[in-house]
Amino acid sequence: MRMISLTALTSRQKAAVIVKLLLDGQEELPLSALDGDAQELLTQEMAAMQLIDRTTRDAVITEFCDSLERIGVTFPGDLDATLDILGQQLSDDTTDRLRRVAALSGRGDPWDRIGALAAEKLVALANSEAVEVAALMLSKLPVSKASEVFGKLPRDRARSIALAMSLTGDITRQTLHRIGLVLLQAADALPRPAIETPAVERVGAILNFATAELRDAVLEGLDQQDALFAGGVRKAIFTFRHIPARIEPRDIPRIVRDVDSDLLVRALAGATDLYGEAVEFILTNLPQRMSDNLRGEIESIGKVRPRDAEDAMSEVVTTIRLLVDTGELSFVVIEDEEEQIA
Repeated sequence: MRMISLTALTSRQKAAVIVKLLLDGQEELPLSALDGDAQELLTQEMAAMQLIDRTTRDAVITEFCDSLERIGVTFPGDLDATLDILGQQLSDDTTDRLRRVAALSGRGDPWDRIGALAAEKLVALANSEAVEVAALMLSKLPVSKASEVFGKLPRDRARSIALAMSLTGDITRQTLHRIGLVLLQAADALPRPAIETPAVERVGAILNFATAELRDAVLEGLDQQDALFAGGVRKAIFTFRHIPARIEPRDIPRIVRDVDSDLLVRALAGATDLYGEAVEFILTNLPQRMSDNLRGEIESIGKVRPRDAEDAMSEVVTTIRLLVDTGELSFVVIEDEEEQIA
């Protein structure tokens, strides 16, 4: 076989040499990030090459390293990657608009933006688009999100989409891109609420800090006017009494660390008669010595004024919600609204 010298190598062949050397060194190369044409050209160059002598190999490496050293700053080269770098520095509206422009102009992947849509929007698309398009969309989504969307579809619709998914295997890349653009335009046409937080969550959050008497009166009225909405509000409500149902036992020590000790004692003492199950749940899931100390303090503190007890329990609830909001712990999901009675 004929040896190839440095002067005979093209830029593509030199790139192929570097890639081959990295692969021989068992490096993980994200070659799939290259566009299809670049991947094809690289493969063809590597397939056509034969032997490279040591001197030429070393010269290619030296030239490559010299090129790297001359580089001061690198930019992503496409809008999607640039927006990933900018992260939270841009407003959501600006980021959303730029991604849409990039996708519709062919300079971005529409499926990246479709995959980032909220589950509620994807459900709306799955219900409004043709069954075959919805099946393709679910096939392209990450499995976890596809499962979430699929579970929120009407039974007949879900069955039809599942059957249509068996027909998505032979679609071409160009067709997939076009369908992605169509879905992206349809998603942009969906109404966008001025207030992002769902109404049930807003009402539930407000009722969390209302008195028990007011909360019960509001829920009773909601039951009479809109039982379905009332059920959603009940799921969104989290008060001291819901701790056993919504908090994992392993998270109790983490919560207690963030609560002032005197406040915790007042909350537990004040809740003993009303929410004894919650009090016992907390004490049982603490280390034995801490639990025994708290039981002693609860006994010695005696009767707590109802208002003081309610304020202390609200502070415990606020601490838990803060930990949930920051992602340090998660609520246990309630599947059946009958499991939680506010």
